[in-house]
Amino acid sequence: MPSWQRFRAQFVDHVILITGALFMSLPVYALFAATTHAPGTRIAPRLDLGGHGLENYTAFLTTNAGFSGDVTAVLMLWNSFIFGAGFAALKTVLSLLAAFALLYFRVRFATFIFWLLLLTLMLPLESRFLATYAVAADLGLVNTHAGLILPLAASGLGTLFFRQFLMTVPDTLQESARLDGAGPLRFLTDILAPLCLPTASALFLVLFVTGWNQYLWPVMITSDEASYTVVRGMQFFGQNSLSGVMLAVVAVLPPAILVILFQRQVVKGLFDGSH
Repeated sequence: MPSWQRFRAQFVDHVILITGALFMSLPVYALFAATTHAPGTRIAPRLDLGGHGLENYTAFLTTNAGFSGDVTAVLMLWNSFIFGAGFAALKTVLSLLAAFALLYFRVRFATFIFWLLLLTLMLPLESRFLATYAVAADLGLVNTHAGLILPLAASGLGTLFFRQFLMTVPDTLQESARLDGAGPLRFLTDILAPLCLPTASALFLVLFVTGWNQYLWPVMITSDEASYTVVRGMQFFGQNSLSGVMLAVVAVLPPAILVILFQRQVVKGLFDGSH
């Protein structure tokens, strides 16, 4: 391909990518611009920046709110981080262990169990919340981090990802590990876990964003204001209030930063994990 044709193709690609990035980021910028004006100004998406942005966000991050005075933006961010990280980490670990057990152990009806796990993908997560809440309440998990994380720990999708990856691992690795005297646990931790790291990283990031954006379950399991997550806080402050819009803007930052920093690992894990 001549250099000018290559340049034209690259130019068109970059124009499309930049246009898409602007299209995706413009609504967030418009909300951010609306929060930089003086308190009391009508909250509406706008493009002009005001002069009260630092003042507004400083007051928002340091002011206690709620009926009990326990609600702060920093606390809600922390609760969401604990929920998202715990949700993603536990799902990733359990999915890897389930895939490992189904492939490398002589489990009766292993194929049937695997397909039973996949059937859970056909049911929306929200469809089992009522029964899950009853169990969580009986166990005393209401208004706790464990109550947020543990009931959502199982993941058929994660098991599918790891199972498909482990099926590409050569059998010679397992035979070599046996000759060296390595048991199943050592084979998992010393050989399979490092190979699964790209897939695990990609799955963790996707699940973290899913947990961070989860709304209905935190609403059901948390009634104490000190346990509110960021998404729960948006409903508490109201979508048309200055505090609610500022919280929405702040809530976008952690997942966006993680995706930007680890986008190469995500692409490698999702599309090139077997290599």
